[in-house]
Amino acid sequence: MQTNKILESDVSILDEQNNVIEEFDLFDEWTDKYEYLIDLGKKLPEFPEEYRRDEFKLKGCQSQVWLVGKMVEGRLVFQAISDAAIVSGLIALLLRIYSNRSPKEILASDLSCLNKIGLETHLSPTRKNGLSSMLEAILNRAQLELQGNEN
Repeated sequence: MQTNKILESDVSILDEQNNVIEEFDLFDEWTDKYEYLIDLGKKLPEFPEEYRRDEFKLKGCQSQVWLVGKMVEGRLVFQAISDAAIVSGLIALLLRIYSNRSPKEILASDLSCLNKIGLETHLSPTRKNGLSSMLEAILNRAQLELQGNEN
């Protein structure tokens, strides 16, 4: 996993969530918000081929989604990719908010941010399930790391 882009962030999860909400508020129409999501997904970094295996493939997503997280200097760094444009955009949002954070910070965060931008009401049921699966995988990985550090 590439870790050379890991930087200390002065922006908290809450601040990043608020930034995302403000960005989506700039668009009046949902078609524009979808286009923005798709553009975000196109900017995802290259996903290593070594992680495109079933063990990293998420269940519960209609699209193919691979997600991997690794602890680096006390922070969970996630990489993910999908074969679907909108799902790639959702991944970009999740990585922006939750990657390069401590497990404790991830688990203590407010999970309603994505609902505040309207995703809950504008995504298809299968995309909502996929988004929930991705978020659950991030939270589970953070919980696993936190439990590992307690032992």
